Order: sequence, then structure tokens, then C-alpha cells
Amino acid sequence: MTPNAAREGREAKIGIGDNVIATGLARGAAARGKRIAFGDGKRIIWDHNSEPIFRGNPNIAPPGSERDSDIEWNPFRKGNRLYNEHDVPGNRWRWNMNWRCTPGELFFSGEELVFARKVGAGFVVIEPHIEAWKSCAPNKQWPRDRFAEVARRLKKDGARVVQFSYPNAMPLPDVESIATPSFRHAAAVLANAALYVGPEGGLHHAAAAVGVKGVVIFGSWIPPEVTGYDMHVNIGSDTRYCGSLSACPHCRRALDAITVEQVYEAAASILGG
Repeated sequence: MTPNAAREGREAKIGIGDNVIATGLARGAAARGKRIAFGDGKRIIWDHNSEPIFRGNPNIAPPGSERDSDIEWNPFRKGNRLYNEHDVPGNRWRWNMNWRCTPGELFFSGEELVFARKVGAGFVVIEPHIEAWKSCAPNKQWPRDRFAEVARRLKKDGARVVQFSYPNAMPLPDVESIATPSFRHAAAVLANAALYVGPEGGLHHAAAAVGVKGVVIFGSWIPPEVTGYDMHVNIGSDTRYCGSLSACPHCRRALDAITVEQVYEAAASILGG
């Protein structure tokens, strides 16, 4: 992720993953002769991260297209993400248990595909980092030393393990670093991976969008049933998904209960299979 992307994420206070989710809601629209307008029925509302994720997508209408004849409105937008509701007194998200994510789509440029091909294929992408600007970050952060141990074991098995390099990343010892100019370049590289291992978030949504299997660490902050995908192994540790927007002892205990063995064995099973 570039410094600009990181800054824009903080300004928008919305994750890149939400925009990847939106591409799943728009999937197939162009084949029906439609483009999806994400907004309030009058105005198309994008956030700072929308344009990079929606770039090249024939299913999504950009701002300024409101009066076009092929528009089909969808209320999913910043401030109305549909899979959650803000419980202000409780300082938490309430999750919509009727929501299910559909894998999204990313349309890469020729330059992005060339960049990705140079990295190679068949590797494991491991992501130990949760964006610190999010107040809920401690509730999603699996211990870094456990990520390092999973990486060590996968490397011992012969896997090529890489992680993306960007500002404020958490580099793991003896793991190959891939510097990417943007999130789109990272996603293009991810498309050539054999596996993603990391937390629920932007990269796990990107992995689903590019058809890559994953071992996704949920803990007990958000339900895997809501933002998880059937193509991934989604690891939680209890069923009380609190959605707290401040550091939560319950979430910490839930994350600490997820063992290296659970994550490693899931990853090894996918690679072996």
C-alpha cells in the first residue's frame, strides 16, 4: 500500500475492503445491461478508496452518471454498509447476521499484470498487520510472533512465503518482502498466490476477489458468517462477536485462543491438497 493510500484510508475512515465488497454486489450487472450506482438514489457516493478499487469495472457507475439510463441503484455506501449498524451508546457495531459477502472482482491494467508476473506464482502471502488507525485494531490483531512461527513452518515445508511492504507494516523475520506501488498492484500479485494467510480485512476480501484460497483469522470481533467466504478457512474462537470499537479484553482472549497449530495446519492442508 502506498503512503497516499494509507493517508486516504485514514481520511475516509473506511477500509479498502468495503469497496472490494461492493464489487461483489455489482458482479454481473454489465451482462444485464446495467451499471450499479452506489448511493442514496439521487447521488452516487464514493469514498476516498472507491476509485482505485472500482477502476476498470464495467459493472459500476461513477459519480456523474446519476441520470444515465442504465443505472441500477444500490444503497451500499460510506455510512450505510448494510452488514452492520452503529450502536452509539455501546460504542460497537451490531452485525447483520442475514448478510453474506459475494466474492468481488478487480480489473487490472496491463502494467499491473506485468508487475505481478515478475513476482512469480505459487507462493504464500502472509499478512500480520491490522491498520493501526482503526480503533478496533487491537480486537483483530493476532500476535505477530505467531504469524512468524506459521511462516517459519511453511518455509520449512518448502513454501515460498512473502509479505507486502508498505508504511507501518510489520515485517516478519526471514520472510521475503514485496514492495508494491499500490493496493491494486498488491492484489495483482496476490492473484498469482497459492494461499493468503492473515486477518479479516482488505487483503482477505481481495483474495476472494481474485480467487485465491485463504486462512483468515477472525477471532471474535466480527462473525465469519458475515464477511467471510466459503472458499476460505475462517478461524474464530467463540460466537459472541462483540464488534467493540475500543480495545476489548474479550476479543484479546479470543485471539490468544487461536493457536499456531490451527493456522499452520489449515494452511498446510490447503497447500498439500
